[in-house]
Formats: sequence, C-alpha cells, structure tokens
Amino acid sequence: MPKALTDLDHRIEAATGRSVDTLWEQRDRSLLDGPLAALVDAHRVLFQAETGVTFHRVLLHRLASGEYPVDGALLERIDRTTGQLEDAVAQRDGLQSTALAALETVEAAAPTTPSATAVNLSPQDQAALLAIAQGARLREHLLTQRVSVVTASGTRIGSETLRRLETGGLVERDTSHPLHAGQPVALTGAGRTALSAPRRTVPPTTTPVQRAGAWPTPATRSTEARPRTS
Repeated sequence: MPKALTDLDHRIEAATGRSVDTLWEQRDRSLLDGPLAALVDAHRVLFQAETGVTFHRVLLHRLASGEYPVDGALLERIDRTTGQLEDAVAQRDGLQSTALAALETVEAAAPTTPSATAVNLSPQDQAALLAIAQGARLREHLLTQRVSVVTASGTRIGSETLRRLETGGLVERDTSHPLHAGQPVALTGAGRTALSAPRRTVPPTTTPVQRAGAWPTPATRSTEARPRTS
C-alpha cells in the first residue's frame, strides 16, 4: 500500500534532500543515526496515525453514502465512527508535534548551502560501502596471504579499496581480532553520512551530443569541405 502523505512530507524531503521512501529504507539498513534517525522514527509513527485517520474518514464517508438503510443501527455506527475519527485526529496531531520538533532539529543542523551536504563517492566506493553496511570481515587467504574484505552478501572488496575508505575515515576495522579469523569491518559515522547523503550530479554539457546517423547541424555543415569547382 502506498504511504499516506503527512503534512510534513515535503518539508522533510526539502530538509534532507531525500524522499521519504529513501529515508525509510536507509533507516532499515542502519545508515541513519542521531537526529535524522529520530526524525524518521517519528515520521513512521505519524504515518501510522495518519493512516488511522484516513481509515475512519473513509469509513464514515461510506456509512453516509446511502449504501446502507437509514436506521438506528446505522446512526449508532456513524456516531461511533465519528468518535473514533476524533480520537484518531487527536492522536495524529500529538504525534505530528513530536515529528515537527524532530524535523526542526534536523533543519537547524542543516548546512546553509545544499552543496555542503553532497558527497562525491565513486560508484565503486559507494557499492563497497553498501556491501560493508550489511556486515563484513577482513580476512587473509591462508595460501596466498592476500587480504580482502568478505561481506555478508558474498561480495569481495580489495585491500586497495579498503585502504582508501579507511584513509577517508569512512570505515573502520576491529584489529583486536586476528586476520585468519576475520577482522570485523564497519561503517563509521562519516561513512553512514556519506552513503546516505545525496550524490553530486555532473552538470550537463552545453554541447549537444550528435545522434548516430543524424543530419549534421548547420554549423557543422558550414565547416565541411566543399567540392572544388573547375
């Protein structure tokens, strides 16, 4: 079932630069922490309350639509449903205040420029962080002595990629475990932030790309060599 819209959805997406669906998914994968995680948790509860309001409102509309004969039983159901709708609205409004407070905390901590939140991760590093987020260990091969990160999904990450991520402060490993047993590798707070932050987009080139087989543009045709006349 599609998520019911709350009054805060657009404001949440504007403050975080991510859709509500993306935030929910990142929260499920433990990629969010601090105020942002608290905001998503508060929004989920608010969404459930908003769904309850919608349910009782639709039910009340159906009872008054003429589908049922007007009698004492119908009037009693309408009265009961109206009371349930009032309770659902009161609960929704209280939870919305809680979510609004969490949102204002995130907005207050947001940088003044959107570009400051953008992270320029290469596709390879982004894929590595996603795999490590699901659980990973650094192991040494008994025969070749080569080390690599083995993730829970079975993906292997090379030592050079791991070194780059460690140097950037995006991942950390527990060196208290021996390599042959496997050293746990996990995202740091900066790694979770980098993975969940909006990606930088490359601005489109100002020169249009010529389609294969397309007729040359007038500017191109004017520079083409013309046949000599005798």
